Amino acid sequence: MKLATYLDHADTSSTSVGVVQNHRVHRIADVRSMRDLIALGLDAALAAGERALVQPGTDLDQVRLLPPLEPASIRDFVAFEEHVEGVRRSIDGAAGVVDAWYDAPTFYFTNPHAIVGPDAEVAFPARSLARDFELEVAVIVGGEGRSLNSDEASQAIFGYTILNDWSARDLQSREMQVGLGPAKGKDFATSLGPWIVTADQLKPYRDPDGFLALECVVDVNGARVGHDLLSNMGWTFESMIAYASRDSRVVAGDVLGSGTTGNGGCLAELWGLNGRQDPPPLRDGDTVTITVQGIGTLTNTITTAPPAPELPTFRRPARQRNLRTTA
Repeated sequence: MKLATYLDHADTSSTSVGVVQNHRVHRIADVRSMRDLIALGLDAALAAGERALVQPGTDLDQVRLLPPLEPASIRDFVAFEEHVEGVRRSIDGAAGVVDAWYDAPTFYFTNPHAIVGPDAEVAFPARSLARDFELEVAVIVGGEGRSLNSDEASQAIFGYTILNDWSARDLQSREMQVGLGPAKGKDFATSLGPWIVTADQLKPYRDPDGFLALECVVDVNGARVGHDLLSNMGWTFESMIAYASRDSRVVAGDVLGSGTTGNGGCLAELWGLNGRQDPPPLRDGDTVTITVQGIGTLTNTITTAPPAPELPTFRRPARQRNLRTTA
């Protein structure tokens, strides 16, 4: 089942959640948000969707698809070895993959308040010239728990969507020299959409090891840039959820990104392999389209945000160790 959040052109006063089928969306009654629907659990959500399909739907041309959900949090993993090797060469100038990467499915937290939906503009920081996309698939957590095992993590999967982790590579390269991040090189925008495909729909694509064998492609202005199989991940989504919950907590509505695919899943990988920015960085007006088998297509257009105000310069403190007070 495909579950979407949308605005009806005939009534833009409030958003709706619905089931997409045969180019129509059928509103699910008595649900305020996708997060509320997810919190009901997958079985209850599917039942609500079946009831909605009995009702007349609205043609997709008559609605505006929004980000499918407002995430509780976003953890973005780096599960593709080929991507790590190429981007490390591009960002850090180093070859190979660090040994620690193989220990566990590494992730970082990104901004759940900067979500962009399908067919929307993505405003890059004005300071950035090395603008990049990242082709990813995200899993949506549908349950809550701590230190889940793989079986419990499997039961916690609600569905999947496409994720584009937009990246200002020049900002990212500079700030990660501090040993933290990425921060401002990433948190200006993350695209999700066009909808959530429930977990039951993708079971036929599972290979014997539990990976989803989905074809993933990305085009810039209609020209193919990247093409990979999602099953080339080093860890399953179940492993990612289990690791995210280790000594911590996951909740319904958490989003976990797969990390960028290999074979051109982002420009920086190709820059690292080619030794130069070829293909060129994204520019205003460029259109990036990601298509993932079994899920759908997510398209966005690049633009530039207004220049941000300057920060005060660093103040070197006198490093006093004791407070001096006056009577």
